Amino acid sequence: MFKKQYISFFRIRFTNGLQYRIAAYAGISTQFAWGAMNILMFRAFYRADALAFPMEFSQFASYIWLQQALLAMFALWFWEMDIFNAITSGGIAYELVRPVDIYNMWFIRNAAVRLSRVVLRCLPILIVAAFLPEPYNISLPNILDFGIFIIAMIFGFLVAVAYCMLFYALSFYVINSTGIRLLAAAIVEFLAGGIIPLPFFPRNILTVLELLPFASMQHTPFWIYTGYIKGDEAVFKICLQIFWFVVLFLLGRILIKTALKKVVIQGG
Repeated sequence: MFKKQYISFFRIRFTNGLQYRIAAYAGISTQFAWGAMNILMFRAFYRADALAFPMEFSQFASYIWLQQALLAMFALWFWEMDIFNAITSGGIAYELVRPVDIYNMWFIRNAAVRLSRVVLRCLPILIVAAFLPEPYNISLPNILDFGIFIIAMIFGFLVAVAYCMLFYALSFYVINSTGIRLLAAAIVEFLAGGIIPLPFFPRNILTVLELLPFASMQHTPFWIYTGYIKGDEAVFKICLQIFWFVVLFLLGRILIKTALKKVVIQGG
């Protein structure tokens, strides 16, 4: 019974997210334009000195198309504003009377909404990107690399959602959540490779960044797909993803549990 509640809640939120098709179409066109702009911009740099970059241009193009296709899965500026509003307005009272764990419910809610957005946007982008001329297209990995990529993508997604949950929990301690939302998104966008791919950073900085939880989100699965990370290194990166998911998951639960002990709801 306990598990069925969460499955039903996931199904409801996922189905509800699939209804926003117009927003998805607008997002697809935006992501096509943004992806093409990035690829063409870096193409100019590659033509100037291709040896100055740590990977081939075809790998970089595949990375950009994956990033755009799975943007809703890993972008930290996709927030569930209803959760923030419930905390600040007192609507959290309705959440607390439900016979479910509030952390689990919010976690599933975030996962369902993100996945529904990905389902609507992912395939059109990948299909078109696959038929583009080389080296601007997305290349296909071998079966083994693709299987490892799927595993890494699942754990990267869980890390991203667990990271978001930290900031839902922290919003209990502030009057306005805008600041922490902007901070969370800015940190991840830069340190997870959303603006500049992490391999483009200096080697000594990259060594540190790859150990942080941000690299366990989109960086690890995307570079496994492109073949930049292989073999034992890929296994280590996935283990690192599992570690950060457990840490962020437990930390988020502790923060919310502590906040709920002190929460005061005013009004009537």
